[in-house]
Amino acid sequence: MTTLGLVAAGLALATGLVAVLNALVWRRVRPGAPLPAGTVSVLIPARDEEHNLPLALESALAQGRVPTEILVYDDGSTDGTAAVVDQFTVRDPRIRLVSGSGELPPGWCGKPHALAQLAAQARGDWLLFLDADTRLGVGGLAALIAAAEENRSDLVSAWPRLEMFGWAERFLLPLLNFVTLTLYPTPVQFYRRDAALGLAHGACILVRASAYRAVGGHGAVRGEIFEDTALARAFRAARFAAHCLDGQDVARVRMYDSFGAIWAGFRKNFRPGFRRGVSFWLFQLFHLLAFVAPAPAALGSWWAGGDPRPWLVALAAGLVARLALALRFGHPVKSVLLHPAAEAVMVALGLASWWAVTSGRGVDWKARTYSGRGAA
Repeated sequence: MTTLGLVAAGLALATGLVAVLNALVWRRVRPGAPLPAGTVSVLIPARDEEHNLPLALESALAQGRVPTEILVYDDGSTDGTAAVVDQFTVRDPRIRLVSGSGELPPGWCGKPHALAQLAAQARGDWLLFLDADTRLGVGGLAALIAAAEENRSDLVSAWPRLEMFGWAERFLLPLLNFVTLTLYPTPVQFYRRDAALGLAHGACILVRASAYRAVGGHGAVRGEIFEDTALARAFRAARFAAHCLDGQDVARVRMYDSFGAIWAGFRKNFRPGFRRGVSFWLFQLFHLLAFVAPAPAALGSWWAGGDPRPWLVALAAGLVARLALALRFGHPVKSVLLHPAAEAVMVALGLASWWAVTSGRGVDWKARTYSGRGAA
């Protein structure tokens, strides 16, 4: 038991150090940049996004004259998505609706297909892929282009601020940052070009149009549910520079608004996000040992007269890492104490996702069913 505790402590300490490093030094995208040269296309995929689109379009228009066009792809919506776009088109002719049937070619996931259709219509030197629930801050687009130029990036993704209002959001959504930033040391991406270091958040991705087309666009990642990170890795594999920056000062997103929505969204991504089954199970085992087990194991060890110290070190390392990220990203500090419980829910979500894929039922999202690595 002591040996297992020492392993847990070592894993939690190592990943905790990565999290603290990221909290201290991750490069930020900051507003205040001058108007960029060249043309910029803002591209928004929308499938039943009537409630999200107005604020997304308002935030795009708030960028002033930086966007030369704003295209919205209606991916077979059954609500008033198209009507919302038509209303905005009357206000500003830069806004244009691109209509789709909702049917997908074989081997494609829905979002990559929608983004590919938008890119085919775009005329800008820069392409900004923006989710319908993403809100750009004033000056955010100019700041993104300035960051791309400063870092010599052909792709730059702004990791957005997560807006959390309900208890379920505050409880679970900080895990999105925790999972990524305990495993991914952000400074390394600027010194190595390895494709495996590609990272992106699909809510906000800016690409140089010429590099995007040279890579093959979203056709290169057509069957991926995690098309954002897959696109960043495709850029790197083609020797283009792709970087992910802390974009909380220029972009924000409310991803889910209830426990049910969080469960469905995480379940959709979890197992299909791993290329190999062994990677999935190693991830599950790592989080179970380093972040779920320490609290009950420390209590059990103390009760049995053993040495609880390794488990207490693991527990403390996980909580410190979570606290460092909470302070950096403005997450609720109170939720830090519930981190082991949130991790337990995440492990359960992983099992639910694995069973959905393994049983052949697939995972559902936006009225589509995906299996395996993602192809609909």
